[in-house]
Amino acid sequence: MPRSLSSGRELRFSRLSRRGDERYLFIPLDHSVSDGPVVDADGFDRLMGALVAGGADAVIVHKGRARAIDPRHLRECALIIHLSAGTARAADHHAKVLVGSAEDAVRLGADAVSVHVNVGSETENQQLADLGLIATECQRWSLPLLVMIYARGPRVVNSHDPGLLAHVVNIAADLGADLIKTSAAVPMSRMADVVASCPVPVLVAGGPQDGKDLLLYAQTALDAGCSGLAVGRRVFSSPDPERLVRELADTVHPRRDQGGLPLSVSELYDTATSS
Repeated sequence: MPRSLSSGRELRFSRLSRRGDERYLFIPLDHSVSDGPVVDADGFDRLMGALVAGGADAVIVHKGRARAIDPRHLRECALIIHLSAGTARAADHHAKVLVGSAEDAVRLGADAVSVHVNVGSETENQQLADLGLIATECQRWSLPLLVMIYARGPRVVNSHDPGLLAHVVNIAADLGADLIKTSAAVPMSRMADVVASCPVPVLVAGGPQDGKDLLLYAQTALDAGCSGLAVGRRVFSSPDPERLVRELADTVHPRRDQGGLPLSVSELYDTATSS
């Protein structure tokens, strides 16, 4: 018998892992606020169709952009509303402000919300206060909370330091995160230390430009214990987003052969580079 879903939060959380294995492939599309359009207006629906067909578990957008998503795309793909904003043109591009609420997300039918925090920035105090506020709202509305938290700002020497990242992800966990997105440690194998320190699933952000290297990056992160990947720019700037997402989804959610064993890394690469 499958486990019953006893609350709205559990139901929403279950939708965040499309294949039910507690692994996650999220595609952030919130860059249109921070950096500019990810695609032209006419191309957004096509991009959404490609992400869903490829097997993305969830997309991350701001509340206004969510209204442009055809509801049919959300039958299999979850919706995460991003509540933080800031632009690359600001005097302090590490500053983030709240531009939405958990209630806004509920009205839009969201499965979760996300908040961005830059630890070490000039406005760290306010960003932490905003995170605490949204965590409380999420409890009230039974919404899962994804925290995008990074070591960034004038007080940060090495944003990929494993010890610093362990501190960063535990800040998010202590303040109410259900899932955490953060930078990769260097070397990536040290993400194992970061993940082991944290009681909340950790997703690694970003990745290299080259598609094949991105698959290796993803597999290495998973081998280090990460629960998934959040990749935006590498996907929407790809000449074939659907194919890249499918390859990433097969890495994050390993398919099984007829004997019931996960495909090996080499087999994954054979599949990713064929045709």
